[in-house]
Amino acid sequence: MKTKIISAVVVASSLAVSSAAFAGETISVVGSSSVSPLMEVLGETYAKSNDVTVEVQGPGSSAGIRVAHDGSADLGMSSRNLKTSEESPQIKEIVIARDGIAVVVNNNNPVTDLTKEQITEIYKGNVTNWNQVGGEDKPIVVATRDTASGTRGAFEDIMSLKKKINGIKVSAISQKAQVASGNGQLKTTVANNPFAIGYISLGSVDNTVKPLTIDGHKPSVAAIKAGDYSVQRPFIVVYKEGRPSKDALEFLTWIQSPTAQKIVSDKGFISVN
Repeated sequence: MKTKIISAVVVASSLAVSSAAFAGETISVVGSSSVSPLMEVLGETYAKSNDVTVEVQGPGSSAGIRVAHDGSADLGMSSRNLKTSEESPQIKEIVIARDGIAVVVNNNNPVTDLTKEQITEIYKGNVTNWNQVGGEDKPIVVATRDTASGTRGAFEDIMSLKKKINGIKVSAISQKAQVASGNGQLKTTVANNPFAIGYISLGSVDNTVKPLTIDGHKPSVAAIKAGDYSVQRPFIVVYKEGRPSKDALEFLTWIQSPTAQKIVSDKGFISVN
């Protein structure tokens, strides 16, 4: 996904105007589809008062960490902590926000609260009917994210949805689960299916789906800050030491400023200062 700013650069390029003359330095940011919408707003805001263009693409957290390692982008985005295999002394991590993961159902589903254990059993495929968790006698349609998703990785870690096969840790989510490529697609799946359950970024929740309370706690910024709602994860910017331009590092410093962090809060995420 690219910002409107990028489109302006594309138009300028088509008119044979150099991007350097049009908007100065280009800062490339690649990674998590959950972080991307927030990063787009931050990039657009920053570009209004700085001679830069911020290009944002959201193929997933794994891709964001990979581009940080290979240096093919200035900054990577991840919505999960790095795996041990992804860590390196050269890779720097900056938490720019925190986000809750909301477990959502269709608005017509009478279920309003589940325990973490019930959700885990649903995703493992051990609980398959809504009447097993206080709902109607209807089959549960489980929706999940693809394996490159940082949201899925964080969700699996938090909900104990990992298992070992031949000594290798793999996902314990049922192979019968429907797989969505992003927050938007998963939300649409749940909104269109009265028996579906899914999980999305708290910042993506709207009136098309119903977020469940978990162990009696509603997903909210206040509940996350208080430590009551435990299904949460960091939004991280990663980069390779020496790779980002001076402009990219200045942009990253600005993201941590009170001005940028107010944008983080206004967008429904948890600021880091």
